[in-house]
Amino acid sequence: MNIQFGRSLYLSEEGLFGPETQEISSIAYNSADVIGGSAFFCIIGENTDGHLFIAEAIDKGAVAIIGSDLPKLKNYADKYPTKTFVAVEDSRQALAQVSGHFSGRAQDQLVKVGVTGTNGKTTTATYVYNLFNLLGISCGFLGTTGIYNSAGKLPYKKSTPTTPLSSDIHQIFSQLVSFGDRAAAMEVSSIALDQKRVEGILFDVAIHTNISEEHLEYHQTFEHYLECKLRLFKQTKNAVINLDDQGMAKEILAAVDYPALTYSQKPDSGAGLIWTDVQVRESGMQFDLQYLGQTFKVEVPLFGEYNAGNLTAAIGAALLSGSTMEQIISVLPRMPQVEGRFQLIEGPEDRKIILDYAHTPVALDLVMREVKKLPHNRLIALIAGIGIRDFSKMPKMAKAAEGKADVLVVTVDHPGFNDPNDVVNEVLKGFTVPYKQQVLTAPTRHEAVVAALQESGPNDIVLLSSGCINGAQNIRGEFVPHSDEDIIAGFFLQQN
Repeated sequence: MNIQFGRSLYLSEEGLFGPETQEISSIAYNSADVIGGSAFFCIIGENTDGHLFIAEAIDKGAVAIIGSDLPKLKNYADKYPTKTFVAVEDSRQALAQVSGHFSGRAQDQLVKVGVTGTNGKTTTATYVYNLFNLLGISCGFLGTTGIYNSAGKLPYKKSTPTTPLSSDIHQIFSQLVSFGDRAAAMEVSSIALDQKRVEGILFDVAIHTNISEEHLEYHQTFEHYLECKLRLFKQTKNAVINLDDQGMAKEILAAVDYPALTYSQKPDSGAGLIWTDVQVRESGMQFDLQYLGQTFKVEVPLFGEYNAGNLTAAIGAALLSGSTMEQIISVLPRMPQVEGRFQLIEGPEDRKIILDYAHTPVALDLVMREVKKLPHNRLIALIAGIGIRDFSKMPKMAKAAEGKADVLVVTVDHPGFNDPNDVVNEVLKGFTVPYKQQVLTAPTRHEAVVAALQESGPNDIVLLSSGCINGAQNIRGEFVPHSDEDIIAGFFLQQN
């Protein structure tokens, strides 16, 4: 594609060196991905600076370099007069802007639903994805569990655990449009909003689930975390807002000047959607949903009372996108489970293994309370500290789980560069001494899953919680393949 950099980035002449126009073959922010004709963006990250790789990018054939270090860019421009060098105030913002242009503005052909919140992002965004597809609105998905088009999962190497970088987002949008999809549901994290990964995207619907303390290893303060979350609601046409969330609902409502649909579990809340009278059965749950003065009976093969709220949020997005409540209610009995979110696996001798990668104290408390509503003999639960996250959260995971299971297995997810035993010991600090239940420890998630299964017997429930995502464990910067489901299958195969 022929790109006129001065025009597309609205730069002054002082920020542009070399030809204003270049024929661009690809967008790259990692020098390893540069090919002949690439535009290379120098992104400054937490651990590295893209300006250090300009020479490598040029050697590999980059024809345009965009960065924020003006002296360095000018120096390279003097050596390579046929290449374009663009100095910008914010490389991430420039990456988003050029990527949207390079994709042919594929986003304009999609109904885009963005979901933000501390807990429930993955579940709610997946409910939107599944619901839209059941309604005949072919929809893709971008989030923690991977990248999907309406036909299923795509082989895509993600740049981040949750919300991809902007150039990846626009490339995915382009792929969805080429496939014939009409919508995209995506998780939008606070870090993504702060790093301008969704800069320039006008969402059709933004969903708010809730907010509680999280990601302070990045944001440092809760106030900054909240401010980043709120940015999503400044770039959307409509919003779905959880009226029961004390941490953020009031701030969103004060800021919106566009259509907003609120939802709540409280009958006297005045919300647009009210979900009540949840009944949990072996086959799923039923609840009442009030909308426009009518009460609708919802039957859905999903579990967890809090997921009635997440599903209600997804229903709100479908309503704001033009579907009727009658159409929505008719397809809900066919809703699939969400990978790793109250995902029920039947084991031998009436064991139930539940995968729910709750990784915050609030989410862990909720899922453990919900699990106990299912018929069972004993409950064995795996909990973990996440080594790449805030250490101050780890003891809170123990406090959230304490007294709610017969056996707790404490381990580590994604130890990163930390000693796994240090992470486990940090979690253990949150328990009352003497322990209120049996506590086992394991230095790896694999060993912990096996230990939890070994503790189980007939009619027991094994809950595997915490942050094992993307089919891998982050160990000293390496992503080592890991699958709880494979470990479970292998364990019971050996028992036969």
